[in-house]
Amino acid sequence: MSRLPLLGLLLAIGLLPSLSIVHAEEAATVRAITPGKVIIPTEKMRRIWGELVSVDLATRTGTFRAEGEDAIYRFAVMPYAEMLHHATNGELSDFQIGERAIFRLHVNEQGEWYWLTYIQDEMNMLRGHKEYYIVESLDPENGRIGFTWAKADKSFVRQEGLFLDTDKETKFWKAGKPAAFADIKLGDKLRAKTHGIGKGQSRVAWHVFLDDESLEAFRDKQVAVHSQRMAKEGLPGYVDRVEGAALELMLFREGSELAETLLTGKKKAKSAPVTVQVAPTDPSLEPSADAISATVVSCEKAGGLYKLVLQTTADTSKFQVTQVARVWVNE
Repeated sequence: MSRLPLLGLLLAIGLLPSLSIVHAEEAATVRAITPGKVIIPTEKMRRIWGELVSVDLATRTGTFRAEGEDAIYRFAVMPYAEMLHHATNGELSDFQIGERAIFRLHVNEQGEWYWLTYIQDEMNMLRGHKEYYIVESLDPENGRIGFTWAKADKSFVRQEGLFLDTDKETKFWKAGKPAAFADIKLGDKLRAKTHGIGKGQSRVAWHVFLDDESLEAFRDKQVAVHSQRMAKEGLPGYVDRVEGAALELMLFREGSELAETLLTGKKKAKSAPVTVQVAPTDPSLEPSADAISATVVSCEKAGGLYKLVLQTTADTSKFQVTQVARVWVNE
């Protein structure tokens, strides 16, 4: 008996699930983006190398051009989306028009790749994967570098035969200090921050890092900038519960450095109650009302997030479950 009639017989007598059941089960396993919940459906996503075309900070929407297909994608940034910039945490406003990055998208109700849960810049990707642009050729006259994208020892090669272009705007860094194209040698292991040219898969460098020290120095500056920003703007997170004078929030990874200072428990015991300021926000994630004072009851890590429980004597009626609030850590 051939395989096809046998398969049909097994389906008919119920020894195999029907294809409709299989498809339904597959669909059921794909989580949906849900307002007010931190959900990243990794079971159905696309991570697309692209070039930022436009961004609206007020609506947190934008467009990018996918390099591999020269297609324009619209996106809406989820409040908890990771903005991985300068190889560390950042925010949407850090990304420049034209910047090359990886855009992680998920489908909306219409089946479009639309919801965005991270933008990862080139520096972050290279640093996180411990990969480099290993110099294979140099063309000083045209400012072009031929390279292989790989691990330092080439035990893993992602791609060969690639080119990194430089121009008068390109800045070079070595030992954390300004350098020049002439300082690059064959075999050097570079990392870069680049932009596109509106078509194809071109890499034009804004910054070229000739060593790890230079990239880390660049990153350290961004860590300090972002920490100051979070101290000023407040740590964002979803409101999970409002019950009388109690507030429960789920703080996003964006404010992780300061959120760590709020952790409670035996290993993080505080000598005195910790107080914070907290305020609801509008769709642009700007405060929509005056902040109120609250005391930290508990703060625990939940994966890359932070579950924060607050107690206050102030009016909490302006806080809405599933909406975003911001928390300021008192000095």
